[in-house]
Amino acid sequence: MKKSIIFISMLVLPLFGHGQNILPDWALGGFVRPANVNPIITPNPNNHFDCPMQGKSMGWEESDVFNPAATIKDGKICVLYRAEDNSAIGIGKRTSRIGLAESKDGINMKRRKTPVMYPDNDNAKEFEWTGGCEDPRVTMTEDGLYVMAYTGWNRKVARLCIATSRDLITWEKHGPAFAKAYDGRFKDMFCKSGSMVTTIKDGKQVLAKIGGKYFMYWGEHAVYAATSDDLVNWTPILDENNELATVIKPRPQYFDSALTECGPPAVLTDKGIVLLYNGKNQTTDSKRDKRFTGGAYCAGQLLTDSKEPMKVLGRLDVPFFRPMDAFEKSGQYVDGTVFIEGLVFFKNKWYLYYGCADSQVGVAIYDPTQKTVGDPIPY
Repeated sequence: MKKSIIFISMLVLPLFGHGQNILPDWALGGFVRPANVNPIITPNPNNHFDCPMQGKSMGWEESDVFNPAATIKDGKICVLYRAEDNSAIGIGKRTSRIGLAESKDGINMKRRKTPVMYPDNDNAKEFEWTGGCEDPRVTMTEDGLYVMAYTGWNRKVARLCIATSRDLITWEKHGPAFAKAYDGRFKDMFCKSGSMVTTIKDGKQVLAKIGGKYFMYWGEHAVYAATSDDLVNWTPILDENNELATVIKPRPQYFDSALTECGPPAVLTDKGIVLLYNGKNQTTDSKRDKRFTGGAYCAGQLLTDSKEPMKVLGRLDVPFFRPMDAFEKSGQYVDGTVFIEGLVFFKNKWYLYYGCADSQVGVAIYDPTQKTVGDPIPY
């Protein structure tokens, strides 16, 4: 009997070419894409607004919509997504603005006609003109203050910036997160992707403190960290050589061989702190994971110690989420990406919002009461 089972397995595996992706007990997921709903947000050339930078009406979400944040307000999921106009061709060459959509079920979205965050004649002009506001991550405090970490792009230096709001519509921009740390040493450093640590309290996902301070993982080429007392001014953690302390970095021949870019807000659990991140695959055959497309972005997870958040306890060796559908594999980003930035706890489930090939927005859902697997892994 055992020989028969083994023989059948050997026949089935090459036929399908994928292996089951069992996640460890500390990981979130697997996340399941609802049938026949994605993408949930697509470009809309009909929405215009009077751009203070251009001095004219602009189709602000005409070309691409992607890389969304998510949070809760008034019992609804609110998605803040990056939108690009049609002012140029090529990734990072158009102007980006941030739009707002809300949903009662996390799937069907009602969008505002004008952006809520954009390059303006304000205190952030030097950081945002003319590239704009990119790739938000949004969290909230227990008393309802929303905190956004986003990329200010002036086409010279990308900076991790902070903004706050009480209603998700009117935002106060506070400038670069690291501007005041170490006498401005990191003010003009290329930096992005801030994932602040959250926790579930009374059924709500809110900002948490670690050792008496707010804690944020950040970074693109590697994962670093920073702390804050006020959520506006952040101090990067340094190592014994007075350089940025590294939590993790890319691994040759893994799905994250080129970049390890922080994803949505990290989550404090009974196992530790879970950070979901975006892993980019190398394009060179000797360095990349050959099971995945060179240059593709897949999603990984990391577990750190809840009391020593720089200490790594676990890390997925294969992605739990990867480009699967046609609109995730092709778009503005031709190598395919499921770029995760929005994670929100809603009606006892986790909703994950992601950019599809830098062109559209998708959603996947994890029900903690159901044991599910991650996306299948090709052989």
